[in-house]
Amino acid sequence: MGRGPDPRDAGSVAAVTRALDAGEPPPPDALRAAVRYLLFLLAAAVPGRAVEVRVPPVAAVQCVPGPRHTRGTPPNVVETDPVTWIRLATGRLTWAEAAGAGAVQASGPRADLAPYLPVGAGSGPGASSSH
Repeated sequence: MGRGPDPRDAGSVAAVTRALDAGEPPPPDALRAAVRYLLFLLAAAVPGRAVEVRVPPVAAVQCVPGPRHTRGTPPNVVETDPVTWIRLATGRLTWAEAAGAGAVQASGPRADLAPYLPVGAGSGPGASSSH
């Protein structure tokens, strides 16, 4: 994931959030694109290599300033499923809610992403979908 986010994937985020807000399953291709796009936004907004954020089977990024790991399992890992990541990244679910429900697993002293969520401008629950 060495390149930047594809601006076209913002449309995938809108398609996925529309489906989720309607209680429907999101289109799989749009879900994958939206997860990658929002992970890219997180990594761009909070650059660093102290935390690895994993959304299997779609993608993983490193972010958050601090000590970086060079091999093996990183000391700070966040892992969640694609739908939970979309909900967290768009402000439809808080970090505390996701962690409390066991929908996100976080290990390490820097693995709390609450200060960095939601990601991207206009992604919160009150955001207009007419961008």
